[in-house]
Amino acid sequence: MSSTNLPNISFCETNGSKVEQEVLSVYESITGTSLAAGDPVRLLLEGLAYTITVQRQVIDLTGKKNLLAYAGGDHLDHLGELTDTPRLQPFFSQAEIRFELGEVQTSTVHIPAGTRLTPDSKLMFATVGPAEIPAGSLYIDTTAICETAGTIGNGFVPSQINRVVDPVAGVTKAHNLSTTLGGAEIEADDRYRERIKLSPEKASVAGPAGKYQYWAESAHQDIGDVAVLSPTPGKVDIIVLMKNGELPTAEILNAVEAKVSPEDVRPLTDNTEVLAAETVEYTIELSWFVGRSNATLAASIQTKVDKAIADFILWQRSALGRDINPTELIHLIRQAGAKRVELTAPAYGQLTGRQVAILAPDGLSVIYGGVEDD
Repeated sequence: MSSTNLPNISFCETNGSKVEQEVLSVYESITGTSLAAGDPVRLLLEGLAYTITVQRQVIDLTGKKNLLAYAGGDHLDHLGELTDTPRLQPFFSQAEIRFELGEVQTSTVHIPAGTRLTPDSKLMFATVGPAEIPAGSLYIDTTAICETAGTIGNGFVPSQINRVVDPVAGVTKAHNLSTTLGGAEIEADDRYRERIKLSPEKASVAGPAGKYQYWAESAHQDIGDVAVLSPTPGKVDIIVLMKNGELPTAEILNAVEAKVSPEDVRPLTDNTEVLAAETVEYTIELSWFVGRSNATLAASIQTKVDKAIADFILWQRSALGRDINPTELIHLIRQAGAKRVELTAPAYGQLTGRQVAILAPDGLSVIYGGVEDD
């Protein structure tokens, strides 16, 4: 049974009214007297009942924090320790940096490790190792890492990181060649909880899908979905999809490969290959209508319909093997307040575990058809 479907549990009664009634009933049964509302003894017992209630709430919370479904924060870290599953720490964003000379030099130009660049004089990127521009060349490409962990270093477009903080003799220009990415915040509780749940699979020596899934998800917290397929005996394909349906970079694929390929992880007869998800494009073409009884709400309904369509696009691309399902799209638009939907596209389409559905560029055509009779 999934932890999301487990019944809620309580380790003790935490309802203040019930606890108070228990205390008063015990006192009255022992003494044989009935306490009036303003009786000083009753007031004392009510104060005692409050203290007991608070203690019971602490006991109940403590008991629940020992269970995976309820634990969070440091409590969840301790549960992870029991299965040797540490929480993934923040990752640092990376950038490919090109250092350029003003003119060809007759000797090699050395660029020290840790040479810093910045896009805004606040956030710093530092080269991970030394680099050299050979004599006769005008530039060299190397890797730089953001000095601040997390997503703050992601999203700088090419040439945006272009200020050299630590000057190098002969270098007149430096800039990033591609958009920075790879930075991630510390692993969130929900994702960490799922990895802890999956962690017993890593003890198997038979190569189960769950074991490969566990190790693949341990490579980076931005991995949103993993499919493990075996097209032929001894061949294991590990398909990776990032959060929000983004495709993994080469760096992510390499990181996953490093997790799943060691001989103490995979059976010797397994040949693993880590692959990005295959994209299947679809289009959305529809008209929607508002009932006359909701005519005055048409503007707010339109906002909700736009959000419903955006939610569908995100939902559709957030999991591997999720069929293209127009029924879900119609359902979301109807929930947003539309009376009916005339849908031309998409058509229903089945996907394999290797595939993810992505909206085609310029593939969105939504028409508000107006108000019609209920």
